[in-house]
Amino acid sequence: MGEWLAVSAVLLAPLSAWAQHDTPAEPSAAAPATGAKVFTPADFARFAPQTAYDMLAQVPGFTIRGADDARGLGEASENVLINGQRATDKAGGAAAQLQKVPAADVERIEIKEAASLGIAGLTGQVADVILKADRKAGGNFSWSPQLRPHFAKPRWLAGSISYSGTSGALGYTVSLENNPGRGAMGGNDYRILSPDGTPIEQRDQVYWNSFDQARVSTILKYGGNGPLQANLNLAYYPYWNRGDNFQRRVRVDGNHNDWNNRRRTFGFQYDISGDVSVPLGGGRLKAIGLRHFEHAPATYDQRTDYDSGAPSTGTRYGQDSKIGETIGRLEYRWKGGRNDWTLSFERADNRLVQRSSLASLQPDGSYADIPFPQGSGTVVETRYEGIAALSRPLSPRLDLQLAGGAEYSELAELGSADPARHFFRPKGSASLAWRPAMGWDASLKFERKVGQISFYDFLANQDITNDRENDANPNLVPPQSWELTGEIGRNFGRWGKTRLKIYNHWVEDIVDHIPMGVDGDAVGNLPRATRFGIQSISTIQFDPIGWKGAKLDADVGFERSRVRDPLTSTQRVISNTRDRWAELTLRHDIPGTQIAWGAGLSFQHYGLAYYLDEINQSWEGPYTSAFIELKDVKGLKVNFQVFNLNDGQVRNYRTVYSGRRNSAPVSFYERQHQMVGPLFTLTVQGKF
Repeated sequence: MGEWLAVSAVLLAPLSAWAQHDTPAEPSAAAPATGAKVFTPADFARFAPQTAYDMLAQVPGFTIRGADDARGLGEASENVLINGQRATDKAGGAAAQLQKVPAADVERIEIKEAASLGIAGLTGQVADVILKADRKAGGNFSWSPQLRPHFAKPRWLAGSISYSGTSGALGYTVSLENNPGRGAMGGNDYRILSPDGTPIEQRDQVYWNSFDQARVSTILKYGGNGPLQANLNLAYYPYWNRGDNFQRRVRVDGNHNDWNNRRRTFGFQYDISGDVSVPLGGGRLKAIGLRHFEHAPATYDQRTDYDSGAPSTGTRYGQDSKIGETIGRLEYRWKGGRNDWTLSFERADNRLVQRSSLASLQPDGSYADIPFPQGSGTVVETRYEGIAALSRPLSPRLDLQLAGGAEYSELAELGSADPARHFFRPKGSASLAWRPAMGWDASLKFERKVGQISFYDFLANQDITNDRENDANPNLVPPQSWELTGEIGRNFGRWGKTRLKIYNHWVEDIVDHIPMGVDGDAVGNLPRATRFGIQSISTIQFDPIGWKGAKLDADVGFERSRVRDPLTSTQRVISNTRDRWAELTLRHDIPGTQIAWGAGLSFQHYGLAYYLDEINQSWEGPYTSAFIELKDVKGLKVNFQVFNLNDGQVRNYRTVYSGRRNSAPVSFYERQHQMVGPLFTLTVQGKF
């Protein structure tokens, strides 16, 4: 920990970009909010931004944080607003909407402290992107093919096209995009060892995964600065996921074989969301509605063919899931003197309908069904939430926000003999935002938070890659936590800006793997756990030392966690915790030219993951990258990037026991160091 504290201390010295001074004034397109740090389009001209998102991504010392992936809308969590309002969709939020907004439509970007905004749920710095009231119609497009020389298929069809405009009080955006992914690794540095460390099997692997998600969407905004304001978001996106994990296995006992695992998923999602706000009784009433649905049928086939001519063995696992969510929410906000008040009430109905099948390969090539009723079922939840929030300035330099309320939920598995379960959980927060002196800002938040659980964990599922089954567990309960977060920011003017975040979480009923029955393993709850972490986000500007147009963005941090193991009763880390990371990006916009170049370093390290009969650890990298960017090629912006210049690899270590690891001996060790290879990406952006 000492070295990370030293790193954080260094990054809190003369580092990164401009300051933020915040007050609770309401933003508008006509004038910037008092106390906010304001960026205009001229501040981003050197980056030749094509969209509003391109501008936001270059705000010094600011990191875009997406909304929590949780059921319901709840309090705000995404640290991006548009015209002072949170996005009320669950299809990417404000950040995704800004990717479709032309850069020419941006009036300014304001950076403020969350406690000064009167919007419950936000923490730390928040960006408010103010769009021009009178915007010209126009469009953006991008194309981003990617090639990998090893294992993966090319990515030719990554791109998007969008068109935005206004007609009177109506603003509209239509878009079509494809968001593909190509994952791959391989090689023969893959060994299986006996309990005494002797090699017993060598594997040569080729793994690839190909994902494509098309999306067509429409965003309608009505009202402008008028009394009646409304938004409607429509999105439909089919997706295709195909993957193959082939391994040639050579064993010391001579039982050589070809092992293959294939995955296929062809599904779709749609999202419909909207809101209407009107003046009422000295305040504003907003009604929000949302409907989300996903159909995700998936098939997994694992097959082993033996060199000896013995009959092939294998397993086929199918999972057909339908996930639906319907949300209704009311918010009423008014101002009384120096106080901003907000009352909110929400109902969310969620449903998972899943049908699973399991079959084994027979010697004649057919498949025989294996009874697997615990993998099928219908899980439903109805949840109500009510929150009252107060925001007010305590002084010209100090803002306070208080929020309190409760959540009530009813959770059931239809058709089960177990009765529906009911939960009542209080929740709330207290936040302070302080600006002690010019160039300094700080915030402190103490929160009682109610987590959520995955419906999939109620039902049994199979991991045929690692020969592991998770049992059904109808007794899961949502975790709760007390969370304390402090942030301090320092503006060094021309040198840049830095921000240090320290957090500590005390978690109850944390979700982990627990024993079920004699030898079962299920996702369940452990009584208590803790998390502690430090994160530093900085931007260093090199203009003061004569390197004009150069900057370094840095995001480094670590996390420590503790939980009591359900088998050994000893303290250990929470499974699969990201325990340290570093993201560094150097960019140089060469003065007097339309050329930029840069380099990056990415490192993400994860701790051990604990199952009842296994301990494993997986992580990748570090990875280095470099890019060159031409900002005006006949009106187009062209970026070419090479990723993984240093030949970073994937590492996976497994220790598998013959039974529960607190009493059974080790069965084997698995050691995997696999090549990823370089990635070559060309990105072309333009507008029309």
